[in-house]
Amino acid sequence: MQMRLMLLGGGNALGQALIRLGAEEDIGFLAPCPPDKGWDASSLTQLLDDNRPDVVINLAYYFDWFQSSRVDEAALANQERAVERLAELCQHYQLVLLQPSSYRVFDGVRTTAYSEKDEVAPLDARSRALWRIEQTVRALCPRHVLLRFGWLLDDSPNGLLGRFLRRLEQGEKMALADDRRGNPTPVDDAARVMLAVIKQLDCQAPLWGTYHYGGQEAATPLVVAQALYSEACQHRQLSLDCLVPIAHADCDDAADEPQHGVLACKKIFNTFGIKPRAWRTGLPSLLEHYYRHG
Repeated sequence: MQMRLMLLGGGNALGQALIRLGAEEDIGFLAPCPPDKGWDASSLTQLLDDNRPDVVINLAYYFDWFQSSRVDEAALANQERAVERLAELCQHYQLVLLQPSSYRVFDGVRTTAYSEKDEVAPLDARSRALWRIEQTVRALCPRHVLLRFGWLLDDSPNGLLGRFLRRLEQGEKMALADDRRGNPTPVDDAARVMLAVIKQLDCQAPLWGTYHYGGQEAATPLVVAQALYSEACQHRQLSLDCLVPIAHADCDDAADEPQHGVLACKKIFNTFGIKPRAWRTGLPSLLEHYYRHG
């Protein structure tokens, strides 16, 4: 690897997965610890002025954007300002910015998979913030790669998977949509994709733009929950009776969550040669890691 890589958010689940995969190929990351109050515009300015990497991978707000059940709008506004400053700095120093985003920028009205060319229509404050961040990165930093991910699953105790497994172990009834669809994406698979993109950028390929990635085989939350239940039973005694099918329209988050959030992954395959990986194959290691460290 010729480029110097800086990873913001190396302590979260996706950052840790990226570091692990990179180490297997002798690819290292400069992963600075964030300030006590987290990264903001001023601390990012100092960081980039002092270090001058070639690529910045911005996972600083990964948990809020992809795993948190709810995010304060004031926090989102601060994060937007920080990413705006980061994009300005990357352009000033001619750095590459690798920035994650989400299927959530779409409203989920259409039943076919969303491509990068489809019009966005975010439903809630977090989704609107992600869309504004995308626009900011495009406008301020031409040397960027925006990666929109599907339903990211990681081993963080308070993430989507962790919250689900706690409720499952407690035997709590969970109503799960059987008519909502998306791409489950284990965090190790997302890290694999990011590393593949970084490796091709290291070859000086100017492949800037927006790309979609999600695990192979679209699924419903109920189907994903049943698959997770089967795998979790290898670690705990659980009851399947607590999983109850429900219509998307009757879900508490129906106004905020796209009913159809499936992403088309043709562009990332045609450009980088990255093939979608079946999400089910990533569940055994994901659950093993969760219970080993939980």
